[in-house]
Amino acid sequence: MSDGPPGLRRVDDTCWEIPAGAREDMRVPARVFADAELLEQIAADRSLEQLQNVATLPGIREAALAMPDIHQGYGFLVGGVAATEPPGGVISPGGVGYDINCGVRLLALPLTAEELGARTEPLVHEISRRVPVGTGRAHGGLRLGGGELDRVLAHGPRILLAEHGIGTAEDVAHTESEGCLEGADPAAVSERARARGADQLGTLGSGNHFLEVQRVARIADAATAEAFGLREGQVTVLIHSGSRGLGHQVCTDHVRRMDAALRRHAITLPDRQLACAPLSSPEARAYLAAMAAAANFAWANRATLAHRVRQAVAQVLGRDAAGATRQVYDVAHNVAKLEEHGGRTLCVHRKGATRAFPPGSPDVPAAYRDAGQPVFIPGSMGTSSFVLAGRPGAMERSFGTTCHGAGRRMSRTGAKRQITGAELRRQLTAQGIVVRCPSNAGLAEEAPFAYKDVERVVAVVERAGLAARVAQLVPLGVVKG
Repeated sequence: MSDGPPGLRRVDDTCWEIPAGAREDMRVPARVFADAELLEQIAADRSLEQLQNVATLPGIREAALAMPDIHQGYGFLVGGVAATEPPGGVISPGGVGYDINCGVRLLALPLTAEELGARTEPLVHEISRRVPVGTGRAHGGLRLGGGELDRVLAHGPRILLAEHGIGTAEDVAHTESEGCLEGADPAAVSERARARGADQLGTLGSGNHFLEVQRVARIADAATAEAFGLREGQVTVLIHSGSRGLGHQVCTDHVRRMDAALRRHAITLPDRQLACAPLSSPEARAYLAAMAAAANFAWANRATLAHRVRQAVAQVLGRDAAGATRQVYDVAHNVAKLEEHGGRTLCVHRKGATRAFPPGSPDVPAAYRDAGQPVFIPGSMGTSSFVLAGRPGAMERSFGTTCHGAGRRMSRTGAKRQITGAELRRQLTAQGIVVRCPSNAGLAEEAPFAYKDVERVVAVVERAGLAARVAQLVPLGVVKG
């Protein structure tokens, strides 16, 4: 059946497919999780074409997949998933993205929004004072010497805990992969990348990165919320950032290296932005080692940001409140991992997509194993964000994956044409949301109307069986670059 854009056939209530026979170079079908309204928005840019391009990658298995938040990206669409099989299957840096291990960390504070009351604005202000923001902004980051940086690249936030007292053992346990991808090699990270990251730990960045103080507005699954330590009315802080300049440079370095080796590996691509190399090749091994190091750096960055949030909580609410502020979970997007699926080892690319493993998975922390892996789907300034839990359908349909946010439906330039930062600031303030952003232009780029309807996106995820709603969060204050 088909009642969507030309070339797409409807598989079921939430899944649409472009058959592999639609193009001679496609090796597998291209599938999209969406409803009819989201699909119309998705069809407005080149993301469906990019999804078909992904379906041409050597060694890709089952299907090239797209989540309901997809939009056009560098070569490989944002919100895309591709699993390739070694040794001939490839890895593509564009399938991970420039912001390696951009991800989300949720903190839960030991008080309600009502108890926070008039201290909301001082708390948001203190967080913004302690957290450096902005494009390329490094001033105020935790500066590491060469040996320290190597240890962070190799081992992630556990080094910050051991050497700087940043974070807790529970934080590390409640982080995807415990904040450390195997195979990371600091020597695979170029000097340029190292220089860009040396003083950026604990900095937020710009674009869609944010730090948001929130209230738990509704609990959808009481038992799972209890397991996650969430209750109605509770204050939470959601941190969204990644590997900063270091990760960007790692991607740049290895896209160039793989592009130069395409002919040697006899790989022909419809878009050279998908530059790739067989997983058995020296180029792939070098990229995997550098990507893992950048991912570890990103987890350390979010650990440092969380530490600065706790310092702000201590300043405004007291040390007891800071000591009782616990990490719910930290989940990555923009990574590629070797995982077991269907009895095979596959390299799963998740670009703007989040792991969503179900109950019983050994990769889920023991405290959450009966509930399933925590999943975070942020909205945008002025809209809800959601906490979900991974479900078995994700393993059956999407290599254990779901979406990572609402997803853009309008370019940054388009958003700025429709509203000024000053006007958006006034609108958010009128809604009772405290805003701290040094750039009105940057604020306008992230206007809520520039994003898809997050509630519709989450509804698709649930109906598809990828993840289930646990709690709804609404913003009280936001810090942006």
